Amino acid sequence: MKKRFIAMATAALMAATALTGCGGGSAEESLDKLTFTYVTAPLNVPTIIEKEKGIFASTFEDMGISVEYAELTSGADQTQALASGDVQVLYAVGATSVILSAANDADIKVLNMYSRSPKAFCMYTQDESITSPEDLRGKTIAGPAGTNLHELLVSYLATADMTIDDVDYVNMSIPEAKAALDGGSLDIALLAGATAYQAKQQGYHLVADGEGLINAIIAVAVTNEFYNAHPEIIEKLKTAQDEIAAFISENEAEALQTVAAELDLDAAAVAEMYAYYDFSTEITEADKAGFQSTADFMFKSGMIENELDVSTLFFE
Repeated sequence: MKKRFIAMATAALMAATALTGCGGGSAEESLDKLTFTYVTAPLNVPTIIEKEKGIFASTFEDMGISVEYAELTSGADQTQALASGDVQVLYAVGATSVILSAANDADIKVLNMYSRSPKAFCMYTQDESITSPEDLRGKTIAGPAGTNLHELLVSYLATADMTIDDVDYVNMSIPEAKAALDGGSLDIALLAGATAYQAKQQGYHLVADGEGLINAIIAVAVTNEFYNAHPEIIEKLKTAQDEIAAFISENEAEALQTVAAELDLDAAAVAEMYAYYDFSTEITEADKAGFQSTADFMFKSGMIENELDVSTLFFE
């Protein structure tokens, strides 16, 4: 498992590294376009509100910079796009993806936080007899590798001195895992946000959520090169994030209704899930500790080859 995961990760990062310099930005270079990742799941309220209100577009308009979006849901795809210069800002990327990229010597730094939501990450099954980590032994479990959900599974197994090698783990996107669970082709699906809520509404059995097991940190990330080359853009981006947060705070009902429409959920469902999230952008000492905890988990589980001091991931 360890060799296979590292080989996959290394291949992705080598491809990314080969493309660096195609758009990361330099001090002599002016930009006419900014591309942000656009990821709505599991319940990325700021992302949905930003695009609906055109906040990034209006923020950078006076600089002659247009805004585009890249709908990349895979952490590996996101960090590869950042390294290649196809994307300048990872607007909602998991801590695991940031750490994996950095561990493979990619240029990536955490600009600020996006969210924390351990309770929103869940393990669901149709088998109500599964009530403990030991019950997972030999079971087929699916979810996206290198993510908060992957960390949830490993952390849950570790409470019984088990590892991911004790189960049949399949790397699969959240929608695919949910469909496979619906179809009965796997025992447990690793789900989050709206998809987890749907499983709950269908009466599926909750094995565990992330509370007490993971920090479920999502961040905003850029390259160090881009940060140093474009300080004005960085400051405007932070101002735009403050504007997004202010709109949500001052117009919560409207914001949640907008999110409900985007995710095809009723407002009550969105309101229930929204309570699980902390969307503060401030980087706290607890966030840094959470990053370190995740990096330690990734090292121990063989997802990265060497221990990582996460202080290197943050701007001073």
